[in-house]
Amino acid sequence: MVGPSRPQFVLFGSSIVQLSFSNGGWGSILSDVYARKADILLRGYYGWNSRRAVQVLDHVFPKDAATQPSLVIVYFGGNDSMGAHSSGLGPHVPLPEYVENMRNIALHLKSLSDTIRIIFLSCPPVDEARVGQGTSGIFSELVRTNELCKSYSEACKELCQEMGVKVVDLFTALQQRDDWMTACFTDGVHLSAEGSKIVAAEILKTLKEAEWEPSLHWKSLPTEFAENSPYDLVAADGKTTINPSEWTFHREFHHD
Repeated sequence: MVGPSRPQFVLFGSSIVQLSFSNGGWGSILSDVYARKADILLRGYYGWNSRRAVQVLDHVFPKDAATQPSLVIVYFGGNDSMGAHSSGLGPHVPLPEYVENMRNIALHLKSLSDTIRIIFLSCPPVDEARVGQGTSGIFSELVRTNELCKSYSEACKELCQEMGVKVVDLFTALQQRDDWMTACFTDGVHLSAEGSKIVAAEILKTLKEAEWEPSLHWKSLPTEFAENSPYDLVAADGKTTINPSEWTFHREFHHD
C-alpha cells in the first residue's frame, strides 16, 4: 500500500462496475473528481449476479482487514433480472432471493465498521430493441425487458428505504433524457460516456445531500499536500506561490 492513506471508495458489482473505467465511465469520473482526496477501488465482475456476490463477500470485504472502506457503491440487478433459462442455468435470480442477497450484502458491509457508508445503484433500463438483436441460439431465452428491470429496481429501492441505505434510482435517472436508448448505452445494456455522466452526477448528488459525519462529498474532503510550497506556481506579485491543487478543472461535475 502506498501512502499517505486516503479514504477508500470501493465500487462493487457486475459489468457496469467492471467497465466503469472504460468509455469515459462513471468510475473514472469519480477518480477524477476525487483526485488527491480519496482512492477509488474497482471490484467489478462481468456477468455476476447477487447470488455470486454473496458467496465472495468475505474475500472481497474481509472483516479483519487493517483498513476498511469509507464508502462502498454496490450494483447488482441487471443480470439477476434477466429471464430464467429453461435449463436452470444462467444469471437469473428470482426477485425474492435478489432482495435477500442485497440485504445480506448491506448487512455484511455495515458489520465492517461503524463509519462505513453504502450507496446501492438500482437496476437501469435497457434498450430492448438492441438487446433483442443480439440474442440468438442458447442466448435467445435470456430475455431482458424493462418490465423486469423496473421490478428489480423498485425492489432495491424499497429494501434501501427499509435498511436506511442510500440508493441511486438508475432506472428513472437514465430515462430523463428523451434519447436515452441511443445516447446512454453502447450496446443497449452497458453504459456509454453519456450514460456514465448521468450515473456519476447522481452519485455526487447523493454524496452532497447525505447527512453523514464526516461528509464524503468531494468538497468536504481535504486535499493531499494542499499547502503552498516553494515548488508551486509563482503568483502575479512574483514573491508568493500558488498551490493549484484546489483549482476547478472539471466544471461539469465539480459544481456538484
